[in-house]
Amino acid sequence: MSGIRTTQLFFACSQYAALTVTAAIRAGQFGPRDEHRRILVVSDTSPAPEVGVPLDRMAGFESLRPEFDEVRSWNAFLRPFHPVGWSPREQDTLLWERYLRTAWELGDGPVEIACESIQANPSQAAARIFGDAPVHIYADGLMSYGPTRSKIDPLIGTRIQRLLHLDLVPGLRPLLLTEFGVEPEVIPTPEFLKALGALADAAGGLDLAAEAPALLLGQYLSAIDVLTTDEERELHLRMLRGAVALGHRRVVFKPHPSAPVGWSQDLEQEAARLGAELSVLDSPVIAEVVYERLRPALVVGAFSTALLTATTFYGIPVARVGTEELLAALTPYQNSNRVPVTIVDALLPALEDTAAVTGWSLPDENGVREKLSGLVTAVGFAMQPQIYPDLRPAAEQHLTGLPAADLTRYFRRRRLTALALPGALPSQLDFIPRNATVRKFARQAVAWKRAAAKRTSRGR
Repeated sequence: MSGIRTTQLFFACSQYAALTVTAAIRAGQFGPRDEHRRILVVSDTSPAPEVGVPLDRMAGFESLRPEFDEVRSWNAFLRPFHPVGWSPREQDTLLWERYLRTAWELGDGPVEIACESIQANPSQAAARIFGDAPVHIYADGLMSYGPTRSKIDPLIGTRIQRLLHLDLVPGLRPLLLTEFGVEPEVIPTPEFLKALGALADAAGGLDLAAEAPALLLGQYLSAIDVLTTDEERELHLRMLRGAVALGHRRVVFKPHPSAPVGWSQDLEQEAARLGAELSVLDSPVIAEVVYERLRPALVVGAFSTALLTATTFYGIPVARVGTEELLAALTPYQNSNRVPVTIVDALLPALEDTAAVTGWSLPDENGVREKLSGLVTAVGFAMQPQIYPDLRPAAEQHLTGLPAADLTRYFRRRRLTALALPGALPSQLDFIPRNATVRKFARQAVAWKRAAAKRTSRGR
């Protein structure tokens, strides 16, 4: 094996992902450059990638390019298949590996994979094709603090070497992939900010203004059926009204790239009514580039990861909007957005609470642990009890001492009852979910009800 370089395949679906993994490379977390051949594999997982701008053609990409020997397109390789919907059949994985090695001139040497969410394609497809390759997961958002959203094939999970992540919530330890004993590894913040600064300089535009604006972050939650279109439009209007109520007369709205144009028009009309100046940021840059270029006075959002990068990395004041409604709207309870919404709701101030916004500061690591660690553990267990059965004692301990308001905010009684957790019923009836006889009769009652419903439907 002496003299044979390992080929490292870095899969990235967004500019933020490419920036994150580039920072890890520059921090030395993927070994010396001369021992590896590095290929960045870009993919567009949007519903209509053919009308989008590929990652390697976005403004600022040239600042990331030097870390990679080559750039390949997963979309081009799979065409006409879509990267999200395609995965090789089990009996075809060796054929696909041979084809990829030939098409990309990988030779017969060892391969390593660094990718994002391993529960979904294209990451899972790549891990299946290269069935012997070590896998490194890098997380670029708040979902790394939550549970793995579905069971992973042990043939993949046992090959995962580590979870690389940004220290977005100092003091909080990621839960993702701990079922396989995967250890988290922090990507150094200074290296990330240095790479981000270079990206912002290369991207250009967005010159500093005399008055620092308030920045509103759109997420397009109606596209993933979390909110209706009207509810999300109202959420954006609440962001604007709240920012103006705090005294901000210059506001910048950064819409999600796929969001309807009409939402920006609604905000412009509302800004005019409120006597504020609204600018809509149409360029496809990540929020952190805006922080670098505009240095906003306030960042407002629902549960975007960018809220945490703003306050943790830049010290910019932040405020949340609509998280209580989102916690109630997320279905099923296992929705992978639940932990990000929970973190933002429990940690950041509400926009409508003026005193909280103006007086808030990020707690130290001990304060974060005290505020979030038990809560995130309990929510994570309630979301995925079969994947994390060892978390039950910690979840029970946290739920036992939780105030009623927090219990109903972050947990559903129905979910707690199904899992026999504290808080499911009034305290005097807590024994019922644990009573085997009662649970047996309950299951029988459900079965009888379903059978009766079937007989009724046949009779019709």
